[in-house]
Amino acid sequence: MNLAQHPQLLDKLAAAYALGTLRGGARRRFEAMARQSATVRTAALLWQERMHAMTELAPQITPSPNVWKRIENLLPNAMAAMPNADSLQNAWQASLTALQKALGRWRFAALSGGLAALAAVVVGVQTTRGLDGEVGRLQAQLASAPQVQYVAVLSNDKAAAQVLVTFDPVSKRLSLQRVGGYQEAADRSLQLWALPPAGAPQSLGVLKPDKLVKLAADGAQIKGVPTLAVSLEPLGGVPSAGGPTGPVLFTGALIERTL
Repeated sequence: MNLAQHPQLLDKLAAAYALGTLRGGARRRFEAMARQSATVRTAALLWQERMHAMTELAPQITPSPNVWKRIENLLPNAMAAMPNADSLQNAWQASLTALQKALGRWRFAALSGGLAALAAVVVGVQTTRGLDGEVGRLQAQLASAPQVQYVAVLSNDKAAAQVLVTFDPVSKRLSLQRVGGYQEAADRSLQLWALPPAGAPQSLGVLKPDKLVKLAADGAQIKGVPTLAVSLEPLGGVPSAGGPTGPVLFTGALIERTL
């Protein structure tokens, strides 16, 4: 079956793939189709981007006062077991460091729990009709997430996807998610370019070496641009007026989607 000719089915399968509920032979067949079809790859990567965007919706969670009380109650016993003042100081610093890391994971834990619960619901759906309902509810939840008007999958010269690019016109933001294994050297930067139908390439920004990079962009910089490209440049990038100075590593068509 050519999934590109069945957009509704492709959207459902891509959603299940991103959630991790598409398993076994079905998951392997979907991955094989994604390797052969840019349309299928785009659908899968777009749903993965949507899942990642939900992290921005997670509320901040303040630890209960009981957490601090338990820490205060435990510290005297731990300190009494220490053999000397130096060990006490080291243990105190280690406890503070561990506590800071633990508090930093509160938000992530809350989000993970929510996604796990969502995935568990989808796993329980055994019929196509049930899957329709769950995907519909998921899409409703995503209505408050960033809106994607344009999407592009940038690939290397071997047609392997490397960067997923989406544009949200509401926040005027480009999101670039690295999905390949390429990593530039410490003294080099990747730079994103818009390749208009006429005229010179226009720089859209320099990518940090992070897996997810967000760049400010105006709709006028995106509208009517058929292709995006990423070039390898000196650290910090190069001025837009001169165009790319290094090799162009990744390119891809920019596709407008209906919001």
